[in-house]
Amino acid sequence: MMEEQADVIVIGAGVVGLSAAIAAQARGLKVTVLDREGPAAGASAGNAGAFAFTDILPLASPGILKKAPKWLLDPLGPLSVPPAYAMQIAPWMFRFWRACSPKRVAHSTKAQTALMDLSKAELEPFLRQTGTAPMLRKEGNLQVYEGEAELKAALPGWQAREEHGIELHHLNAREMAEIQPGLAQRFTHGTFTPGWFSISDPRLYTLELAEHFRNSGGTIERAEVTALRPVGDGVEIVTADGSVRRASKVVLSAGAFSHRIAKTLGENIPLETERGYNTTLPSDAFDLRTQVTFGGHGFVVTRLSTGIRVGGAVELGGLKLAPNFRRSEAMLKRAQAFLPGLKPGGGVQWMGFRPSLPDSLPAIGTARATRRVVYAFGHGHLGLTQSVGTARIVADLLTGKTPAIDIASFSPQRF
Repeated sequence: MMEEQADVIVIGAGVVGLSAAIAAQARGLKVTVLDREGPAAGASAGNAGAFAFTDILPLASPGILKKAPKWLLDPLGPLSVPPAYAMQIAPWMFRFWRACSPKRVAHSTKAQTALMDLSKAELEPFLRQTGTAPMLRKEGNLQVYEGEAELKAALPGWQAREEHGIELHHLNAREMAEIQPGLAQRFTHGTFTPGWFSISDPRLYTLELAEHFRNSGGTIERAEVTALRPVGDGVEIVTADGSVRRASKVVLSAGAFSHRIAKTLGENIPLETERGYNTTLPSDAFDLRTQVTFGGHGFVVTRLSTGIRVGGAVELGGLKLAPNFRRSEAMLKRAQAFLPGLKPGGGVQWMGFRPSLPDSLPAIGTARATRRVVYAFGHGHLGLTQSVGTARIVADLLTGKTPAIDIASFSPQRF
């Protein structure tokens, strides 16, 4: 059955897909969003809620290579690869290793910085447009270190941020306590970035975007897209129930499932899944005043309107393996040790898929088979952070305008 052709169909109702749909809608396009589960069903619901604009350094870096061997020895540590998935992810890991060369890191940092700057500039106008501005918080981020040696190891990264004009303050234990009381004495140094923003709750924010989109005339439907087919004047979208829709243009923003759909257009994009875990505790679990990052242990603690979220770490385990909630439990146990006053009871565990490419940059650009399909996926830990900047670029591509920044580094075909 063939349905009536739409101007644009966006595949994916996460924060990136909905932001792109709203941006396209604002350009006068008639937009429909399709999602296999509905709005905010994936990583957009369970992330740490941060607009991490100061996070300009790619995950793929020499620093991570130094830490990785130690981390991988701990099956519940900040980075793990389940044995059942090790062979399947080996090609992606090789690409990640290559992306850690100084030359490639410099290239990725430049591209990441441009997208961060665009995203920050677009954020508050977008929040006002969508009626979500009251959800924005400007409480900063505190990165903590166990000793001066750990701080010194991080200084090159902070210097790169300072050179870009990012405000930051290196602190001693007393100064940290003024910003965030209750840290364990093992944390003797820290770095505070006041320009780190957050949202009151990422799931509620994404649902508010969905509501704004609908109220502005958009349609959101549950449908699992299985294939895309270019046709003369548009794109056919095939769904799991056998129906076929047609749109003038398509935006593929289906998170960790995006590469499967792109493959039907003849493209093999090396998208992998970082399985992220967290536990959200009741709001009175701790007197948290800023987001705290325990970088040496790979997790953060965030104050949301709906509770205190303890989460992070990376499990490279694909889409099919069952969740290993011992990872959530291990992070919560560490958080208790690092924040001695933390009350661990009454928490809700979560696991979600972060779509990640080997060089830590997303795929933003048109498909090789047809310029009528625009890709917008693979943001890893930074989907919320880069959602509005990505939406601006997508809207530019859909309407034939030159993107606001150079997007060559985000080419889906760069691999």
